[in-house]
Amino acid sequence: MSDSRLIDLGGISIGVGDVDESALQQATFTLVEAPCADRRTVRVPDVEAALDVLRERVTWRPQTAAVCDDVLRALDPAAPAFSGLITESLAYSTLQSGGEFARWLAERGPAVLPQIPDPVVAHRDGGTLHVAFNRPQRHNAFTTDARAAMLEALEVARLDPSVTALVLTGNGRSFCSGGDLAEFGTFADPASAHIARTRYSPALVLDEITARLGTACRAEVHGQVLGSGLEMAAFCGTVVCHPDAVLGLPELALGLIPGAGGTVSITRRIGRWRVAYLVLSGATIDAVTALDWGLVDVLSL
Repeated sequence: MSDSRLIDLGGISIGVGDVDESALQQATFTLVEAPCADRRTVRVPDVEAALDVLRERVTWRPQTAAVCDDVLRALDPAAPAFSGLITESLAYSTLQSGGEFARWLAERGPAVLPQIPDPVVAHRDGGTLHVAFNRPQRHNAFTTDARAAMLEALEVARLDPSVTALVLTGNGRSFCSGGDLAEFGTFADPASAHIARTRYSPALVLDEITARLGTACRAEVHGQVLGSGLEMAAFCGTVVCHPDAVLGLPELALGLIPGAGGTVSITRRIGRWRVAYLVLSGATIDAVTALDWGLVDVLSL
């Protein structure tokens, strides 16, 4: 479309069409209909239809949308992961105390978290450590016990120099569908939740392992690759993606932002603009689009 403008959606600035360089940088992201390699843009089939979706979602969760935009703009992708994760977690805890998350919890109602043994399994094959999410009944939805088990498994790769490769996978139909919704709201104290997220962080360990192993730290993703699953995979040096994969960041619907390091890991790969689009729109992308954006590195057969 030939129309070019910046549109304010409650403090979120969306560019439309062939805006100039200054506007591209200023906007939260820019919607285009023609192919464009600039990662500050997102190509959609119909800009006006995409704007309608964004208006509805930003109006629905205005505080969450604003906090997401603030966190992404504050991030320095070249800085150590720790500082970005602290900012992300503090913002996440703020939203946990907010009305939008409380409203989602009320709409969800009571939930029972099923206890599934061995939520993460690991084995070594020579110098390669294989770590797999192992709650296939729940599309490997991530839980507190899965985080503890994952940290225990990753500690081997972090401390043992004889581990020369790490492969992160998911058993069953999906890699990881994100945080298990039945567990959300069980931390009554957001400050305690912040301490848990930052002191016991698979994201920071994966970032450290990738710094040592480079591309030999590999995530192999398939099926649902959502929320925290996508966020953790993006810290790996290589992401191999099955063609059936569906990737996205659905946290806005809960009144939350990515909280497993995604504002750092995914922003490093695709830039803050496309991260903001994934969060604010709630859209999922396919494997081919993920490869084109640089969110994944190679498609598997």
